[in-house]
Amino acid sequence: MIMKKVLSALFILCLVFTLAACSSSTEKKDTATTDGSLDAVVKAGVLRVGVKEDVPNFGLRNTATGEIEGFEIDIVKLLAKEILGDENAYELTPVTAKTRGPLLDNGEVDLVIATFTITDERKSTYNFSTPYYEDAVGLLVKKDAGYKGLADMNGAAIGVAQSATSKEAVQKVADELGITVSFSEYATYPEIKAALDSGRVNAFCVDGSILGGYVDDSTMILPDRFAPQQYGVTSKLDSLALTEAVDGYINGWLEDGTIEGLITKWGLNY
Repeated sequence: MIMKKVLSALFILCLVFTLAACSSSTEKKDTATTDGSLDAVVKAGVLRVGVKEDVPNFGLRNTATGEIEGFEIDIVKLLAKEILGDENAYELTPVTAKTRGPLLDNGEVDLVIATFTITDERKSTYNFSTPYYEDAVGLLVKKDAGYKGLADMNGAAIGVAQSATSKEAVQKVADELGITVSFSEYATYPEIKAALDSGRVNAFCVDGSILGGYVDDSTMILPDRFAPQQYGVTSKLDSLALTEAVDGYINGWLEDGTIEGLITKWGLNY
């Protein structure tokens, strides 16, 4: 009888340790990061991608479904299907212009597909695919402000996203025009639009196709265009195999019209 009680107690103790070990393993899996390599993605069985959730037609959260939808999300699905054989084998992480680089750096995402402009400076830090979309910086202003272009905006305050290239692009042209402008940086695009609506800034500055999603009856996009912007799928410098695979798919979709079809689908033919 005593022996049975001892064995029973040992069994329960082993069960407790086993469950604790399983719980610990699951928690570690949920918080783990990877080196962003192709092998790591295949082993994990999920492609983790940083995307925008506040850019109409590129990556915008649907308030009815809670899902992020757009042109760049469709690219994520295509990549997941090619790399993992399942277009649903992906995990999205909302990013901003300021957070997308650090999230890639620390291994929380494998790729960033978030209107990430390719520049020579950035190419020293990250790998970029062949550009899948090209745009240019523009200015959204209130119609009643009377602006015809940047040349009319001496003394204007311009809202830009943190860590974006828009500020430098406009400042360069402002210097050439001999006018003075100031900049206010915001974390998200809706914050910049709210600042424009409330009069805290005189213009909302970002790529033209992004501005198109924020136009309303009281605003207009000026005809000026600054610094062509090319977007690329972004990965770590040492993720060569993943970079090459992604680049091959992007080039194939550019050649066969898949990318152009998605651009048309999301109304991005500016």
